[in-house]
Amino acid sequence: MAHHISAEKRNRQAKKRTARNKSVKSGVRSAIKKLEQAVAAGKTEEVERLRKQAVRALDRAHSKGVLKRRTSSRKISQVTRRAAPAAAK
Repeated sequence: MAHHISAEKRNRQAKKRTARNKSVKSGVRSAIKKLEQAVAAGKTEEVERLRKQAVRALDRAHSKGVLKRRTSSRKISQVTRRAAPAAAK
């Protein structure tokens, strides 16, 4: 329980930030999952579009401070490698 006004405000801010971060991370995971499903199903025409969406979601998460720079870079690399064989077909 917060005893100071500033601590109460910090608690309110933390709740908002946590909700926003959770939403952004969920969007990133959803974008990656859609891409993986398209690759598994062999939908070559959708793979490139979904890869771009996943990379954009990861870049946004990094710019908002939800993901660290190296984490987003690593995940972008992983997404690109997963999509490469399907896009080559």
